[in-house]
Parts: sequence; C-alpha cells; structure tokens
Amino acid sequence: MELTAVTKMLKDAEKGGYGVGSFSARNTFLIEYILRAAQETKAPVIVQISANEFNWFDVTAEEFARRFYEIHEKYQGKAALHLDHTKDMEIIRAAIDAGFQSVMIDASQKSFEENVAITREVVEYAHERNVEVEAELGKIGATDKIETDNDESLYTDPQEAEEFVARTGVDTLAVSIGTAHGVYPVKNPKIDLDRLIKIRERVSIPLVLHGGSGLPAQTVQAAITIPGGGVSKINIATDLEQAFLGSLGCARKSNREILQMDRQALEKAGEAVARVVEDKIRNFLLWK
Repeated sequence: MELTAVTKMLKDAEKGGYGVGSFSARNTFLIEYILRAAQETKAPVIVQISANEFNWFDVTAEEFARRFYEIHEKYQGKAALHLDHTKDMEIIRAAIDAGFQSVMIDASQKSFEENVAITREVVEYAHERNVEVEAELGKIGATDKIETDNDESLYTDPQEAEEFVARTGVDTLAVSIGTAHGVYPVKNPKIDLDRLIKIRERVSIPLVLHGGSGLPAQTVQAAITIPGGGVSKINIATDLEQAFLGSLGCARKSNREILQMDRQALEKAGEAVARVVEDKIRNFLLWK
C-alpha cells in the first residue's frame, strides 16, 4: 500500500464527496483485516489506536507501528497510521518515534487558551518531524453521558474554531456536534448540521467526526456532504470491537492474549471485522 499523508487523503475526500474511515484496530492482529478490506473496496483508509487502547490492550506504539508497516506492503491502495485521543506528550513522542504519520492531542477538557497552548506545542514538535496533528475543540463525550438539547455549550463554537486553527497551525480538527464515543442508547442521536456548516464556513482544514459507530448512514452522509465539504475523517471503533468479540464469544482481551488464541477462531473473527469495514466504506462513507 502507498503511505499517504492524512491531510492529502482527507482533502481528496472533500473534493470527491466521500469520507475516509479511521478504523481502530485496538490490537495488532486486526490491522491486516482493516487493510484487506480497504484493498477489496479500493478505498483509502486510516488505521488508528488511542493512548487508552495502548493501556487497555497492553500494546506499545512501537509494536503497533511495526505490525502496520509489515502488513501494509502486502496490499494495494492508500493507507495512513494515526494516533487517536492522547493527552500525554510522552506518548505522542513515542508514537512519532515509532513511525505514526499523524497524532491527536486532545486538550479539549482544558480552557480555550490552555488548549491552544498545548496544541501549539505538539504542532511545533510534530511538524519538525513531518508528522501531522489533529486536535479537538468542544467536548465529545461518551454515549452513557450523551449530549442533550441542553448541552450545546459543549459543542464546537464556529468562531472559536477559526481562531483555534489560526493560532495553533493544526492540520485537522475534531468537532463536537452531538456525536459521542461508545454505543448509542438511541437510534438516531441529534447531530447539529447547522453548526457544522458554520464551522466549515470559517475553517478550511479537514474536519473530523468522532463517535461514528452506531450512527445511521444517512446522518453521517449528511455530515460528509454539507456545502463546501463537511467532515472527511470519520472515526469508527466500537462497531469493529463488537464484531470481533461477538465472533470470538469472549470479553476484551490484551494484545498478547489475543495472539495466543486459536488461529482458526481468530481468522473467523478477523473476517467479521473486515466485513464491517467493507460495509462502512461502501454504505456509510459514500465511497464509490
């Protein structure tokens, strides 16, 4: 596979009217099945893992990156390696040293000024090493604390987004418009597309939608296709984990425990994940 800069991939998606899936493998075994699905659909793809997932699954940035680079050479298409939600500069440095092409600094829980300062520090460090940076403005919660009609103060402010991008030099921006991480308790959570339109009018860099798992396809597609180009990177994690663990019939396990499981059962579970990725690319992200 051709290694492609995330921003180039996302700018192409904006022009083409589709979204790029940023799929959380969460363990080294599933990297191959995500890339296999990308080749099958001929779609660009981002493989990601977060700082929390390093801890949950007992895998290092170096181990994850090494496996990505081993596997990507077997397949055709365009792929990128991204570090998702991270608050710790040491983890970001380790990921950059390991070969991650893009890193996310999440200082969204801080004040606006603190978020700007922290993000700017990461941007300066990463750009010196030709690595791109994603940041978050607004607060994207978990689905057990899903936003309600009274939570718009948590959403990304369009004017602040314009200032944030100008002052930090960040490459991509995750926006809070009503999505959340995890399993949605309702079938179609409210997404503030009007807010997204206003953000796009003020911000030219690629926009990112977190919490893609469980959203109806029409909701995501509406966010992708707003005038001027909407979100172009859509994060998907929970749907993959549910397919994987559902096939194995077990609870979450560490990376090492997964690699020691029955190979035939693992391959069956990997194929289940590949089918989810293919379905998301074809029927969710408007890839043709």
